[in-house]
This record gives sequence, C-alpha cells and structure tokens, in this order.
Amino acid sequence: MYYKVLYSKAMEETYYSTKRVAKILEVKTITIRRWIQSGKLIAYKIGKELRIKKSDLDKFMKERRVKV
Repeated sequence: MYYKVLYSKAMEETYYSTKRVAKILEVKTITIRRWIQSGKLIAYKIGKELRIKKSDLDKFMKERRVKV
C-alpha cells in the first residue's frame, strides 16, 4: 500500500525536458546542462533523457529571486 502512495505522487508530478526549461527561462540548452552538472538544478535521467521536475524548477527560480 505504501508503494502505491509513492507511485501515484510520482505520476502526478510534471517533468520538463532540458529543451523546454531552456525555452521557459530564455537561455540556451547548454546553460541548463551546465546548471545540472554544477548541481544548481536538479535533474533526473529517464532513459537517455534528462528531465527536470516542475517543483525543482520552481525551487530553483525562487532561490534566485532578486529582491529590489
């Protein structure tokens, strides 16, 4: 039963490709890959593709918010 709870939560999460995140943030894909390699942005390797959870992207953006 515990397995079902974890599984269903994982399935509800939205995942983005590095290309999609680059488009959202208006940067190049290589920049996204560098952030992943440096540990600034969390990514998951699914098959041969890197994916970024929406919640991890939101956290990444919140941490980099500039206060004016």
